[in-house]
Parts: sequence; C-alpha cells; structure tokens
Amino acid sequence: MPVTHRPSIAVRRALRKLGEDIGNARRRRQLTMEILAERAFTSRQTLQKVEAGNAMVAMGIYAAVLQALGLLDRVADLAAPGQDEVGLRLADEKLPKR
Repeated sequence: MPVTHRPSIAVRRALRKLGEDIGNARRRRQLTMEILAERAFTSRQTLQKVEAGNAMVAMGIYAAVLQALGLLDRVADLAAPGQDEVGLRLADEKLPKR
C-alpha cells in the first residue's frame, strides 16, 4: 500500500504563501484564471490548486504558472550556491587554517 506524503507545516505554509502571491500577481496583471491557466498549459482547476498552495501539484506546474506571469527567473536561483548560506559556512569551515 502506498504511503501518502504529508508535507511539514513549514512546507505547507511556504506553498500557501507562494499560492497567495501567485494569485495576487495574477490579479495585479488583471488576468482571469482561465487566461493564466491557458498560458501555463494547465487547467483552471489546477490553477485553483496552485493558488491554494496545494502540495500535491507538481513543481513543474508551479514553474509553468510562474513563467506565464514572467516570474520564473527567480525560481532558477533559489538553490544557487551563492544563496546557500549554510553550505557556504560549511565550506568556509573546511578551508585550511594557518
């Protein structure tokens, strides 16, 4: 029997905020759900789930919606090495000390 994925509260909060931000961006651009869904190559029902922050929607759908809004560039840098403070700190600790 498959195990149902239950994301943590932090993940659910982050996705809920992302969904709200996507909905606000859509409304600021005065786009209907139908138009944005069409531009993102998805359905209106899936877009509703995105705007609700549904964790079961594939990351690719979130990315397609962000691209349709012109906001995809920021996603590509989320885990960039220069943004990884913990990784940078760990790398600095491994540097030789003289």
